[in-house]
This record gives sequence, structure tokens and C-alpha cells, in this order.
Amino acid sequence: MEVTPVVTGGLMFVTSANDAFALDARTGRAVWHFSRPVSQGLVDDASAHHNRGVGVWHSRIYMETDNAHLLCLDARSGNLLWDVAYADTRKNYGATSAPLVVKDEVLVGTSGGDDATRGFLAAFDALSGRLLWRFWTIPGPGEPGSSSWPGNQYLSGCGTTWMPGTYDPELNTVYWGTSNPCPDFDGSVRPGDDLYTDCVLALHPDTGKLKWHFQFTPHDVFDYDAAETPVLVDDQYDGQPRKLLLEANRNGFLYVLDRTSGQFLSATPFVENLNWAKGIDARGRPLVTGFKPTAEGARICPGMNGATNWYSPSFNPATHLFYFMALEECNIVTLKPEKPMRGRSYYATGARRVPGEHGQNILLAYNLETRQFQWKYPQIGDQDDWAGTMTTAGGLVFFGDPAGSFEAVDGQSGKPLWHFNTGQSIHASPMSFAVDGKQFVAVAAGSDLFAFALP
Repeated sequence: MEVTPVVTGGLMFVTSANDAFALDARTGRAVWHFSRPVSQGLVDDASAHHNRGVGVWHSRIYMETDNAHLLCLDARSGNLLWDVAYADTRKNYGATSAPLVVKDEVLVGTSGGDDATRGFLAAFDALSGRLLWRFWTIPGPGEPGSSSWPGNQYLSGCGTTWMPGTYDPELNTVYWGTSNPCPDFDGSVRPGDDLYTDCVLALHPDTGKLKWHFQFTPHDVFDYDAAETPVLVDDQYDGQPRKLLLEANRNGFLYVLDRTSGQFLSATPFVENLNWAKGIDARGRPLVTGFKPTAEGARICPGMNGATNWYSPSFNPATHLFYFMALEECNIVTLKPEKPMRGRSYYATGARRVPGEHGQNILLAYNLETRQFQWKYPQIGDQDDWAGTMTTAGGLVFFGDPAGSFEAVDGQSGKPLWHFNTGQSIHASPMSFAVDGKQFVAVAAGSDLFAFALP
């Protein structure tokens, strides 16, 4: 399970593959269960049938299926109200995300970011399921940014939107990350910056029009998706109140942007093993070193899984600290040109571990005021850790560690305070909720859901 539960009205909504569950948030008792079979013939991530949760609007809940259908269910009974297919799985699309509800719209993206698709974000009317707008992340011929995509390459350029975005109601702006370009490791067929891949897009939710974009890794040949969660923070920056966007990016740099204009403010490396770039210039563009995949294989840092990934970061306004899990790991990345095909991924080969090297996860706390890391908490265990963080007003940080334990540390110092061994891998992000005046913390681990009551 990779779901983050959602609680409203005393019910907890959880998804797994194409199933949705409503649970009594006090006891975990099942109230209803909606089920449909998993889809066959899907490609890559969609074929694993991941599902990361629901969106909620009044008495309706929304979920994506593995074959890119948007479902609307009655929150009280689990009955299906409508079903909209929003992408063609015959073109390598699928879905692994949770929808984002903005006002009376439901926003969805697709998987297929390594599979010769053309990325898009779509908005549907929450009541009827009618398509309201669609924004293509890979521009077509004649559109701004299309020079990166000669011929019909734009149809297989990827840049998918496989994780939810973030909404700012005051600015009425949606911020959404896009995946890497395709083919992942062969940049020769897509010259230029490959817009709008590896970007955060600022979109008008009523129309889908682009307000601004920021590209973290132009002409990416390392699979550095920018699908990491953009966190919106109102805080002082250089002595002035600013509306900020923070993102710990898969490429190994933590970025601070002005979310009103998209202005680049700073970038800080957060892993020691980083050789694809030697820094970020004043415009926010990387100073690349020239390392790239080769037929023989090149050692690239960070590796294919990135210096962080889709699991959630968190920010505490009381401590001014930004918490996220980093991965110190390099890979041998190889290049072998190929052509896009239906039913196949489009990596142009792949990555493997470096002999004799082992990755390590590290929980980091970045101080937005000092622009330095206040503490680091190295992890022990298999580096296959895909668990996010959550921070609370009580000054705690909850997260899953590589040993399969759910932990809490002091948010100011990083001192370990508590842990519970789930006995399973945690590939999900925690959340907190309250029912009848009692606070709970919940996280999915393996195929189970764990909930803990706070004193």
C-alpha cells in the first residue's frame, strides 16, 4: 500500500489497487468496500496497481484506477456514481496517484512517465464528471517550447503528472510537478530543454492556463522526475515576508521559489554524492559537469531513484524547519537507443547498482531562516525506503524508516523519541486526524494500516 488515508466526518477513506474502503476512524471497522478487478496489460508502474488515495468533495469521494479511470463514489454507501476514462491504456497510460479536489473540480494526472506517453493534467466537474480542461505538458508543433521535440517526438516525450499537486486558494493557483522526458537516458532525440518536463507548473485551476513554470533539470538524461511534493510556505525570506514554494528535488538540490512569480531564490545541495552538476546559477539553471549515460555505463550521482522521491516532505512554521528523507546512492547508468513502442517502456536502457557501494537514507531538517541543515538523522537498514514525513504543532516528526519501523523524533533536535516495528516495508506517508477529541496518527505499511492514539 502506498496510500495516505483521508479522514472526514468520522470516516477514514483508504485505497489499495482498484479498491476503496471506508473505515470507522475510531476503531478501524469496515463500513463499506468498493472493489473492481485490477487491469491486465498495463505498462511499468501502472502494472503494479499502486493507488495513493482519494479526493473528497462534500458527500463524494474520487479515486483513480490503474487504467486511468476517474471514479466518483458516494461517501456514505460506496456506490459508484460515475466513471470517466480519461486516458488510453493502449498508449501506455495508467494512473497511480490520488486526485486533487480544487473548488468544484477534480484534477487528475497519469502514470507512464517512462513509457513513451504525452503528459497532461485534466480537470473534471466534480458533480457530473464532465471534462473542463486539459493541459498538455509536452507542447505540440508551433507551441512555446516545441523546439525540443522534432517531428512526432512530442507524442512520446512523457513529462507525466503522476503525483498530486498543491493548491493555494489565496492566489488561486495550482502547483503541479512533471516527470522526466522520454526516452529517459537518450537525449539525442530530444534536443534543448525538453519543456515542460522536470518542472513545477503554476496553473490557473479555472482554465488550465499556464501562469509560470520552473524547470529543475533541463534536458534531463538521469530520470530526475520533478514529481516531488511542492510545499507552500508563508515566511520571512531575506527579511521580507514572501509566499514561498519549497521542493526537495530528485536531482539532489533543495529549491526555494517565490510562488507568486516563479522567481528562483535559492538551491542547496542536500546529498554528498552529486556529480551530474556542480551547482545552480543565479537563474536557477544547473551548472552541468558533462556526466551522462554511456553504452559502457557511467557512474551517476544521485542514482535513478533520485536523492529523494515522491514520498511526502513536511514543513513546521514553528521551527522553520523543512523535513524530508534523502537517499545517498549512485548508479551505473547505461545508454542503448531505442524507438517508442506500445506496450513497452521507453528508458533507452537502464541503471544498476555500483558494485561495492550501498545506499543510505538520511532524515534531514533544513532551516529556512539560516539556509542550513539543522540536523541529520542517518538511517540503518535496507535503503529501499519510500516513507514520507509528517510534522505536528506539538513539535514532533513522524516517518517510516528503512528497517520497517514507524518513528517519532523531536522536530527541533532530531532526537529519537519513539518507534514501532511494523514488520513490513513502509512505502507510504503518515497522516494525523482527530475523532471525538482524541488525536490519532496513521500510516500504511505493507498491506496493513496502523493507527496510534496519542495520550
